[in-house]
Amino acid sequence: MRTLTTAAAIALGLAAGSAPQSATAQSQRLETAVFAGGCFWSEEKAFDGLPGVRSAVSGFVGGHTANPSYEQVVGGGTGHMEAVRVTFDPRVVSYRALVDRYWRTIDPTDPNGQFCDRGPSYRTAVFATAAQRAEAVASRDAAMRTLRRSFTTPVVGAQRFWSAGAEHQDYARRHRAHYEAYRIGCRRTERLRAIWGDAAVG
Repeated sequence: MRTLTTAAAIALGLAAGSAPQSATAQSQRLETAVFAGGCFWSEEKAFDGLPGVRSAVSGFVGGHTANPSYEQVVGGGTGHMEAVRVTFDPRVVSYRALVDRYWRTIDPTDPNGQFCDRGPSYRTAVFATAAQRAEAVASRDAAMRTLRRSFTTPVVGAQRFWSAGAEHQDYARRHRAHYEAYRIGCRRTERLRAIWGDAAVG
């Protein structure tokens, strides 16, 4: 009985020790993609809930001020753009598929903002790692061929991403009425459909 208890304890200890390793291994298989696409509420909504997407976080990227506030970014001077960081499982959804979707959430021919959101913080860009760059550029070239128009949205190197405050996360779901009023007021859906037709997202 004593031997059995000891063996059981060892087995339980091994099982307990293997769980964190499994979780760590799983997290190491996840990747991230960062897109600036105008209003981060809309970009987050466009990716959140997709098969293979573990999270979509609203935030800021591309600036020179550490941990900026929303007010600082939209007020100008920090150099940041509103963006979304998408954490995904590449075994379920590829980076290329996410970039292909991204183009169809924006007007990639507008260098000065998106729809009713104007100014530097609402510019668009794909922030790609060295490993992601070729796929991002290939996706951009394919999307340009589809539209037969030149894009002003660049593919640039990865930069530090800062999460926005909790009040901005999952905004479209938590404040549905306000978000819908914003979307309709900006004529977002109509303008995206005018560019992308039935392939438009949002």
